[in-house]
Amino acid sequence: MDKRAALLLAAAAASALALAGCAGGGGGTTATGTTPAPAASASSPSGGAEALRTSTVGDTEILVDDEGWTVYYYTRDNAGEKKSACTGGCADLWPAVTSEGAPKLEGVTAEVGSIATEDGKQQVTVNGMPVYYYAKDTAPGQVNGQGVAGVWYVVGPDGTMVQTQLSPAATPAPTQTTGGMGY
Repeated sequence: MDKRAALLLAAAAASALALAGCAGGGGGTTATGTTPAPAASASSPSGGAEALRTSTVGDTEILVDDEGWTVYYYTRDNAGEKKSACTGGCADLWPAVTSEGAPKLEGVTAEVGSIATEDGKQQVTVNGMPVYYYAKDTAPGQVNGQGVAGVWYVVGPDGTMVQTQLSPAATPAPTQTTGGMGY
């Protein structure tokens, strides 16, 4: 291979990596400490969250949807913006958490709202930040997206961005709450 072809190939590889930077590589662990299959299957989140509740991974409380799928923040989003920063291929790997109405809240103390997506759905926001699923989480309770590319992090019940490494537990346990469910 001549020098020009090698440079062209290197430039193409660098471009592909830059485009994938939004999505990152993942390769995290599950709540059972195993490495999952690399692609999402039929057992992936539906995209629609009828409720947001808390779950415990290791010793950390995080937000999940009503089916137990982990939700994430993208650090390139800005609170209060009316548009997600995750589009195109990013949105394929990090689908928006959407809801047809205000999701029921169980143990969530953060402010929950929504913004319109490009296709007219309502993307759930937590403290003004859009939230997402990770396509490589192939079962509820997984946190494979935690820390991906240094820009994806799980969400705490109060809306904080959990940036610590999560220690998987044997089984994610939903936090029991008492009292009413707010909107």
